[in-house]
Amino acid sequence: MGKGYDFGWILVLSALFSFSDASSQTVNQELSNIFNELWKLDVNRLKPGTHYSISLQGKAGYIPQGSTSAVDHASSPLFSSVDEAKLNSITTYARFMKLLDNYERSTGVAERVTAEEVTENNSFLDAILETAVMKRAHRYLIGKGKSRSDLRQFKSQLYYMWFRLYHRDRNGGEDSSGFEHVFVGETKFGREIMGLHNWVQFYLQEKQKLLDYKGYKARDNDVPDKDDHVLNVQFSWHGLVKPVASTFVGVSPEFEMAIFTILFLTSTEKTTTAVVNLDEYQLEMVVHRHGRSIGTAYPKMLSSNNRHV
Repeated sequence: MGKGYDFGWILVLSALFSFSDASSQTVNQELSNIFNELWKLDVNRLKPGTHYSISLQGKAGYIPQGSTSAVDHASSPLFSSVDEAKLNSITTYARFMKLLDNYERSTGVAERVTAEEVTENNSFLDAILETAVMKRAHRYLIGKGKSRSDLRQFKSQLYYMWFRLYHRDRNGGEDSSGFEHVFVGETKFGREIMGLHNWVQFYLQEKQKLLDYKGYKARDNDVPDKDDHVLNVQFSWHGLVKPVASTFVGVSPEFEMAIFTILFLTSTEKTTTAVVNLDEYQLEMVVHRHGRSIGTAYPKMLSSNNRHV
């Protein structure tokens, strides 16, 4: 095969790859519609500059998964301030924060769930089920034939999805749950950070000096700003580095529970992805299932500030 022929193929392949970015992905309009409804209903979403402020600082560099160090492009924390009195005054946040210290960080180490922790899990679900966000999500799922109208049955469904313990590491006991992975974070074999996609946990870990923000991740033409409600970030936690993690910022726990529950229950795929336009962001929503429970769930920001429009 001649060099000219090879070069032709390279051009074709590079053209194909250049079209595989956010702009060419098919947007799931139905999910975009319901998620925007929930966004508008999220009265407990905190306001940037009022209830919290962030300091984005520098753009983080590339590091491979499993790294233990990274050049720090942010000398200060991501969160300059958070109104904790406001957080504690909102029932769903207050009950959510009580759950964050209920877990063993390392996979392979069996979780022990106390009666008090079960009560705290149920209290949190009771609180989010009273919000307009979860009520609308429930109605949507009833309409799709994915959930029963009976509130107790829906709550049981949520509990199994989010709080049922399962084996993530085959060597140990039941060491993980969807809630722990997504909202709290875990470490795998002491070499890799898994999960930790929640902004409240990020802030609390940062405040305790357990987490060190290394900078934001973004394309050159899509630099984030301090009012953004979705960020891609790099950070270290307990001596390990997460090369890139996507997180909502300022949104309520019920909003995240609602959108990921809908994505999970409206699909049967092992890994479900959907591109949605949410407020001013284009996101790829990802959910991975572990049987009938959530393995992981997170947003991946494709573009912000309506650059995809």
